[in-house]
Order: sequence, then structure tokens, then C-alpha cells
Amino acid sequence: MQKSVAAETGERDPAKVRGLISAVDKAAKRGIIHRNAARRRKARLTKSLQAPAATAAPAPTA
Repeated sequence: MQKSVAAETGERDPAKVRGLISAVDKAAKRGIIHRNAARRRKARLTKSLQAPAATAAPAPTA
């Protein structure tokens, strides 16, 4: 799943992530995957979407 989110340029598309989260929710609802596994996957997808913004901030100097 995570590989399908990354575009060829390496950027992550929020619309694709929302679609994947919806698919994970549907799979959990139907019992295909466990609900805790669905939560974990959704958290990882969301975290991977937010990761580039967190790394763009400059590190504080002492």
C-alpha cells in the first residue's frame, strides 16, 4: 500500500492517502483485516504524509 502512495517523483498525494485510508476502513469493516491492524496502517499512512513537513524545519542551534 505504501508503495502505491508514492508517486514517481517521490511526493505523496493527499487524495491517494485518503483513498487508501478509506480502503483500509472498508477492509476492517468487512473483517478482511483486524481493526487494530487497520488503525496501525492508517496511522502509518498519515505519519508518512506528514513526515516531509516535519523534516523541512531547520534544526535549532545551541
